[in-house]
Amino acid sequence: MDKSIFRMVVLGAAAGMCLLAAKGADIVIYGATPGGIAAAIEAKRLGMSPILLEPTGKIGGLTTGGLGQTDIGNKSAFGGIAREFYQAIKAHYETDGAWRFQKRLDYKPRGQSCWERGEDAMWTFEPSAATTVLEGWMRNWRIDLRRHERLDRGKGGVVVKNGRIESIRMESGNVYSAKVFLDCTYEGDLLAAAGVSYTVGREANAVYGETISGIQRALMENHQLNPGVDPYVKRGDPSSGLLPGIEPDCPEPDGTGDKRVQAYCFRMCLTDCPENRIPFKKPAGYDERDYELLFRNLEKWGDFAQISKKRDRSGLPWINSPMPNCKTDTNNRTGFATDFIGQNWRYPEASYAERAQIEAAHLKYQQGLMWTLANHSRVPEAVRREVSRWGTCKDEFVGERGDGWQNQLYVREARRMVGDYVMTEHNCRGQVKAPKPIAMGAYGMDSHNVRRYVGTDGFAYNEGNIEDYSANPPGKPYKRFKPFSVGYGAITPKRADCVNLLVPVCLSSSHMAFGSIRMEPAFFALGGAAGVAATLACQSNCAVQDVDYVQLRAILKARGQVME
Repeated sequence: MDKSIFRMVVLGAAAGMCLLAAKGADIVIYGATPGGIAAAIEAKRLGMSPILLEPTGKIGGLTTGGLGQTDIGNKSAFGGIAREFYQAIKAHYETDGAWRFQKRLDYKPRGQSCWERGEDAMWTFEPSAATTVLEGWMRNWRIDLRRHERLDRGKGGVVVKNGRIESIRMESGNVYSAKVFLDCTYEGDLLAAAGVSYTVGREANAVYGETISGIQRALMENHQLNPGVDPYVKRGDPSSGLLPGIEPDCPEPDGTGDKRVQAYCFRMCLTDCPENRIPFKKPAGYDERDYELLFRNLEKWGDFAQISKKRDRSGLPWINSPMPNCKTDTNNRTGFATDFIGQNWRYPEASYAERAQIEAAHLKYQQGLMWTLANHSRVPEAVRREVSRWGTCKDEFVGERGDGWQNQLYVREARRMVGDYVMTEHNCRGQVKAPKPIAMGAYGMDSHNVRRYVGTDGFAYNEGNIEDYSANPPGKPYKRFKPFSVGYGAITPKRADCVNLLVPVCLSSSHMAFGSIRMEPAFFALGGAAGVAATLACQSNCAVQDVDYVQLRAILKARGQVME
């Protein structure tokens, strides 16, 4: 839409509200994830001058950090600034200069992100392409982006008076004041430091009347270890201790809540193009014991043909989705793969120093895993032959680690706000509709594994993986649920907690509802809505809970946002 026409639509929709350019930092956004970027741009479009603070040197979060196989669920659920991004990706690849290692007509995506003839957007991309698009947006909209500004989480780092955040202090010593703040990080550090209610881990089913939250042994189907894998250092000898990453089972029954967090990994961008490939290398400090469970799981690989086809036990530890230029987005697959199960539970609440240690441990584990799969004699030859064809890319994540590995850990879930409205399994299944819709969720309720334990039969098991797309709960006939509305109350804190903070990423939801909403297109959409809402709160000098929803909806609708 032409900018002048859009401004007229907005002015009309806002019932005469004056949208004058703001002076100073009316809006401060912490975290240049897709949600933070979308919020900054939408606020800028409405005449504001937001400041976007990024703790690292790189913007885009997972969208520029390897997640090029867009977890979309249903493309029709996303318009507005979310679709603008994927349209810009398509425009990027329509130029001949974007194709360096492959001809455009030779690239054929697979899976949910395949595009159809005549589609206006493209849903698969290289990390470098996403970076090009988003850095271009920063320049074109003249966003005041300040990199390497990390929140001081110590005493006095966030000043709150009478339920309002007055200022936030960064480790650099810089202090930022604003009328409205946005926490757009994956971790939720600002909301926590501001004293806003939140939770970590899995609620018990009883908390929100759900059926698939909490501990879930019985529902484990995909990404499970092969049957009969021995968990002990010395096979069959419990006195020898457990292999790394395995724990005794807990006494709590299924459906009980806990503080454990679903597994993280690095979303790898690999290539089999010889001139661009960096072979997998054994990391410093490599310990073969860390992969003993892998070897034992692969020993059972020969039995996989007799096991239910619903379980993926092919031996290859990845979903190797093709991206342009002979690259991939490579994600976790099978019972022992790139997810570092059980090694991230402390991450959400950890100090920056401890998070760095957790990230380093994940990197070492995953680098060691890939070297093992490509080279170790205890790995079946067919697996070694396939994995060794691949490597990291010389031209991706340039300026980060220097070896084709990125800095962005896939933080699938950390803190989740407990706000004005809590999204739950019932919203996802279409049983309850969230009030004041501002965006859509469309993916299945998805949780990766949370822990490894010893079963009553003495063998090793994974627990926590849930992939539920049904409108009906377990045990009822399967019927795929439709996209569902995410309500405005899910991004606003309780009024008693804070009246000038919006949280579009670590939003208010149960563990399993977040498992559906936590996808990058949804973060683009929710961040954009938060940017508009922040603008309205500034212009009306009101609490974020009191933003005129009629105006908010009208502006989002004019932007093409899908809300219902």
